[in-house]
Amino acid sequence: MHKLFSGAVALATAATAMVALSGTAEAKPAADWAGCPSGAVCVYPQNQNPAQSPSAVYWSYGGHDLSNQVGRHWVLNNQTGGATAELCLNYGGTNCNYTIGAQNGVYADLTPINSIKLNRP
Repeated sequence: MHKLFSGAVALATAATAMVALSGTAEAKPAADWAGCPSGAVCVYPQNQNPAQSPSAVYWSYGGHDLSNQVGRHWVLNNQTGGATAELCLNYGGTNCNYTIGAQNGVYADLTPINSIKLNRP
């Protein structure tokens, strides 16, 4: 009985170690996503579906004015740490009406959108 119990303890210890190791492996930084670098927000060419190669990449927090972005586009938020991005009706990152969470994207009509705002977490 003692050998059976110590064998079960060894198995439980090994399973716990595997869970601990797999938890560490998941903590690595985000990777590029459809050509959008980790930490950036990317806009893709009109009607490029699926998203493959961005036409615009934004890195800094705050508003970024768009130019000649009409029709449907993928906008991917590949920022880390919970940072959000917003689609805004006015220039300068104002009058925002849609929020994109970190590691999320939207296939949106950018015709009425005049800027994208990147927000700190």
